[in-house]
Parts: sequence; C-alpha cells; structure tokens
Amino acid sequence: MPLSDRTRLIASATARGKGRRPVNPPIERASTMLSDDPARMWDSADGPVYGLDGTGAARALRSAIADLEGAAETWLVPSGLAAVTVPLMALLKPGDTVLTSDGVYGPSRRFLTRWMGARGITARFHPADATTEQILAMIDATTRLLLIESPTSLTFDMVDVAALAAACRARGVLTAMDNAWAAGLAYRPLAHGVDVSIHPLTKYVGGHSDLLMGAISVADPVIGRAVAETVEDQGWHVSPDDAWLALRGLRTLPVRYAEQERSARVVAEWLEKQPEVSRILWPALPSDRGHALWARDYSGAASLFGVVMQGGTTVQTHALMKALTLFGMGYSWGGFESLITHETPQLSQRAHPPALEGQLIRLHIGLEDPVDLIADLEVGLAAWRALQDSNLQPSA
Repeated sequence: MPLSDRTRLIASATARGKGRRPVNPPIERASTMLSDDPARMWDSADGPVYGLDGTGAARALRSAIADLEGAAETWLVPSGLAAVTVPLMALLKPGDTVLTSDGVYGPSRRFLTRWMGARGITARFHPADATTEQILAMIDATTRLLLIESPTSLTFDMVDVAALAAACRARGVLTAMDNAWAAGLAYRPLAHGVDVSIHPLTKYVGGHSDLLMGAISVADPVIGRAVAETVEDQGWHVSPDDAWLALRGLRTLPVRYAEQERSARVVAEWLEKQPEVSRILWPALPSDRGHALWARDYSGAASLFGVVMQGGTTVQTHALMKALTLFGMGYSWGGFESLITHETPQLSQRAHPPALEGQLIRLHIGLEDPVDLIADLEVGLAAWRALQDSNLQPSA
C-alpha cells in the first residue's frame, strides 16, 4: 500500500541499509572537495566535485522534494523568486512571449517587465479572473510559455491548471506553475501536466521564517537539462545550513500545513460574518468563486487569504493593523506566526485592477490558537469602526 505524504517525508530519513548514522544528515560546510584519484576529479559519480554541487543536506533535500513533487529532478536556488526566474531564463529567448496572470506575484512581474523586457522577451498579462478559453485565446505564434499562478497573489483567483496545461502542450507552449500556496503538498503541478513546478521553500517548508530558498522540479529530462545548465551557469547555490533547516522543516510540513488550514478556516468563517467585512478571498470557502476548482483538485489549503472590507480608507486599515498584538506586520508567509498586510496599494500595478468593495487586507494564520487570533481581530475591527465616521479620514 502506498504511504501517505506525512509518512513518506519521514520514512526517507529512517530508511534502513545506510549503516549507523544520525537521523538528520550532518551539515557539511565546504567549497573545495578532495579526490583520491586525479583521473576522476571531474567524475560526479564519486560525489560533488565542488561546493556549488551541494553537499549532503542539499542532496537529501533535493531528493525529498523530487519525491514529494513526483519529479525526475529538482534543483535548489537561493530564493522563491529565483525559482521563478531560472526557468524563465532557461526556456525563453529573444522574440519569445510569456503569458501570465495580471495577478502574478509582484517580483515575478517586475522580472518579466524589467529584466526580460530589456532582453527582447515580451510579457503579456491576461485578466486574473480570465476563463480557460479567454487565456488560450491570448496565445499567439510567439507565445513560448504560460506562467501559471493559482491561486493568484493577493486576490486568490483560480484557473483550471490541468485544462490549460493540456491545451498548451497541444499548441507547443510550455507551462510553469508557481505553486507557493499549495506548498508542493496540496497540489502537484507535474501530475496535472505542467512542465515546471516552482516551489518557494522559504514559506511552509522552512516553516520558521528563518531562511530563503526555492525549488524547481521537472519531469521532462530535456527541460531539466535547460534548467540544470542555467543553475550551473548562473552559479546558484544554497548554504548547507539553510538546506539542513529546510530539510528539517520538510519532515513536519504536512502536520503544520493541515493545522494552519484548520485555524485559517475558523478565522475566515468568523470574519465572513462581521459587518465590516464584505467577503473573504479564500478558495477553500464555499463562498469563493474558485471553490469548485479547489474542491476538485486540491487536498488542502494554505492558511493565507484576502479580506475585502466594506469600504474604508487607508487610515482605517492602518488603525486596524496597529491595534493588533498577535499579528505581525510583515511580508512572506508559511511560518509559525500570523501576519497581516495592507494590499490595496499593490493592486494599482495591475493592468486590470479588480473592482473590490473596499480595502484589501491579507492575513496569514500561524500556529497560534484561533480563539486568541479572533479576539485580537475583534480589537482591530473596533479600531476600524471608531474611525468610520471620523473627519480625520481622507476621501480616498
């Protein structure tokens, strides 16, 4: 009988036949690797030739992520953003077009428009709420790759990934998916026909907000060769200490992810009932427009969601945030701590900004007791209400 993810991620550490050893691999800090045979100094079959090839912890992490993703090969890079940019550099050339969502992660958008644009590669953005048919209609003869983000950043729009991947393959268009929200666990892009799975290990795999790292996984060896050569030529490397921390976090990923989802559901369902809140942007809720796709394809949900307020202003939003004591004000997510950000200003970067009923707040629910988080949010909503009719509010 196949093992569950929860078991597999631990079983790889305790597998027998490897002799007496620690449960966790040792941290090997090394740039120079020594060889006994001058004729085999370049033979990687003997192990890493240079520190850039990665020592024990990094190799164990690559193997475990590849197993989780159902990949033929996985590479590690120093950040989640690098996990996005490396495949784009590997697979696109001047004259190509990359198509992606208008709701794509902000730094990915910046890379597409600034770095790739300066090198003759065109980025086109489909509306974040576009249907499969509308997205496919934007593919033309120059389109080389569709960069998928589902759910999208900030507004959590969903697309039918499998349908898009199949249609793109039939058209000779490659697909890559930023799978941050599903953490490589609740959804597996490669199993749904996507060519490249992008996984920011910074978030749930690290789990403790103390490292930066990304993973790139592929099933096709031809695509893999292009990615591998780009990683090698760019000199990307992750430190052995960070690889060790990520590997440790990976062992408890399923438990933390599920627990944080449970808490997020409690908080999101409470917020839905508050008069100051218009709606919650979280595909795991039946009220969300992407719920049917989530229910069909996903085995879980990230503890990250958007809160659309009933009107409001920046002053009110900041008052709400300042009143909280359990939610940190900071970017990223997937760690043990709850976070809050104000996202309305970022929406102006989009070509097609969504028509929301009010201010947009993003919440990440950590491992705190949801009862305590709700009590904290009650204080924040009280601060919001206190300014509802204040003359101190700006008109915007």
